[in-house]
Amino acid sequence: MTVAILTRRVLGFMTVRQVRYFRTQSTAMFSKENFDYDLVVIGGGSGGLACAKQAVQLGAKVAVLDYVQPSPRGTKWGLGGTCVNVGCIPKKLMHQASLLGEAIHDSQPYGWQFTDPASVRHDWEKLTESVQNHVKSVNWVTRVDLRDQKVEYVNGLGHFKDAHTVVAVLKNKTERELRAKHVVIAVGGRPRYPDIPGALEYGITSDDIFSLPHAPGKTLCVGAGYIGLECAGFLKGLGYDVSVMVRSILLRGFDQQMATMIGDSMVERGIRFHHRTRPLAVEKQADGRLLVRYETATEDGQTQTGEEVFDTVLFAIGRQAETGTLHLENAGVATAEGGKSDKLDVAMPDHQTNVPHVHAVGDVLYRKPELTPVAIHAGRIIARRLFGGSDETMDYRDVATTVFTPLEYGCVGSSEEDAEAAHGKDNIEVYHAYYKPTEFFVPQRSVRYCYLKAVALREGDQRVLGLHFLGPVAGEVIQGFAAALKCGLTMKVLRNTVGIHPTVAEEFTRLAITKSSGLDPTPATCCS
Repeated sequence: MTVAILTRRVLGFMTVRQVRYFRTQSTAMFSKENFDYDLVVIGGGSGGLACAKQAVQLGAKVAVLDYVQPSPRGTKWGLGGTCVNVGCIPKKLMHQASLLGEAIHDSQPYGWQFTDPASVRHDWEKLTESVQNHVKSVNWVTRVDLRDQKVEYVNGLGHFKDAHTVVAVLKNKTERELRAKHVVIAVGGRPRYPDIPGALEYGITSDDIFSLPHAPGKTLCVGAGYIGLECAGFLKGLGYDVSVMVRSILLRGFDQQMATMIGDSMVERGIRFHHRTRPLAVEKQADGRLLVRYETATEDGQTQTGEEVFDTVLFAIGRQAETGTLHLENAGVATAEGGKSDKLDVAMPDHQTNVPHVHAVGDVLYRKPELTPVAIHAGRIIARRLFGGSDETMDYRDVATTVFTPLEYGCVGSSEEDAEAAHGKDNIEVYHAYYKPTEFFVPQRSVRYCYLKAVALREGDQRVLGLHFLGPVAGEVIQGFAAALKCGLTMKVLRNTVGIHPTVAEEFTRLAITKSSGLDPTPATCCS
């Protein structure tokens, strides 16, 4: 049967969109294009792997390139990207270790007895061993999964030779060329270091902390984004002396009332903050400890210098996209802001760079949420659009997230500041409340910063624009409400929802006091 006859018979059973897709794919199939792969993914992190596996399931021939260049301290890891190796997973495990330490002390008023409670100590080496064993097991499972799904894994550092040719530089420094119809850039990012003496030589980052071979001791965390605050939080919970150096504000891009409360709750736990302060140099002393010289901007516009000795200095001042080694110019791919940024601007819905068959996903994207579930979701959609005829589009709006500080912060939707900027202060209403987690009563834990709010439009049924929650298990709480917000949640619906008692999540259904009313949002009782 000729291609023409087969095509006419198949088209009779297709929708218009499917017809267009079939013609595009069949033309490629029977053309003389000389490609080794339908898709080559550069980067073996969450977004790249999700895209590759989805593409293979849709019949594409796919290769994934992944190679981890060691950190300045020599730390390296396996397949899986930042999340699995030096991000979400080890961070959550160390956060859990910290919470368990609190639980040991909380357990005594509940009747659990210890011969000598003061003798309870944490073993850092045991923790890192357990965390790294889990990480390595995930590395192995990931490689087996790629093999089972027929995704070719190439352990090599990829760069462009031309618009359709990717070169993999292998461990032995030999090179292998892969010709691809489509390329997805999913290289993610790595931590930045400040340009000061001693930073690279003596400092560490989140690339290193989860496998640090010795206890960190007295630690300085430079940077007050979510990574810096999370590391400071679990280190303090594990018993270490921790300070945080803040250049400007905490949690830039997040709701600033909530950010301030997070900082205050960490101060309450004994974490010290150096505000309006930046490091000038890190010097190694004869005893191996690190002397940090710094300057602080005073409120009258002057600067004061100071110095302090630490065992560990952890930099968490931001991340940079790993595009510098890709030789993007060989493919004609431009970075964002006219080449000033290291990130890639993409055209939706196919996540195309300025070169139509070169796509990008994950943390390498310009002004998109740098979150693992976002990269996974977008990666799958790219594959389904390229190889499955899908018309799905990635929605980057109202993405929920959680900051795993000791008292966790979960949010979805607009901050109060962004809502005011978009709709005007007079057109929004903020419902808020303090609350008392039942679990905190017996051990008499502080409830001072257990707080939540809903930012809503003032008119009509009051569509909810943003939800913010500070307290235990914030991620578990906010995930369900995120789906509701995506479905058009209103305050009318929220108030008409019966909560599950006693839970912290039910507090959203009890919101009744607005900021504009001036009434006290502190509850008198938990059950009425």
